[in-house]
Amino acid sequence: MEYSVYAIENSNGKLYIGQTRDIEKRLKRHNQKLPAKKNGFTAINKGDWMVIYEERFETRAEAMRREKELKTSRGRGFLKQFRRYI
Repeated sequence: MEYSVYAIENSNGKLYIGQTRDIEKRLKRHNQKLPAKKNGFTAINKGDWMVIYEERFETRAEAMRREKELKTSRGRGFLKQFRRYI
């Protein structure tokens, strides 16, 4: 099964980066349509979260490595540039 690394943004411009096996189910959790942590980042920073970037990987280790890269200042810079084109 594939793993997705994703970036989501809410209506207030907040950015969240994560990885999952099921992007659709995970997005529903971020948007509080399925049970999720009440004190998590996306629960605290309310708004409609939308996927703005997604990459797929064969293994969880690869996905976690890419997630870690995207969470660096260089990775966030990449996403900032990417957002300009969508």
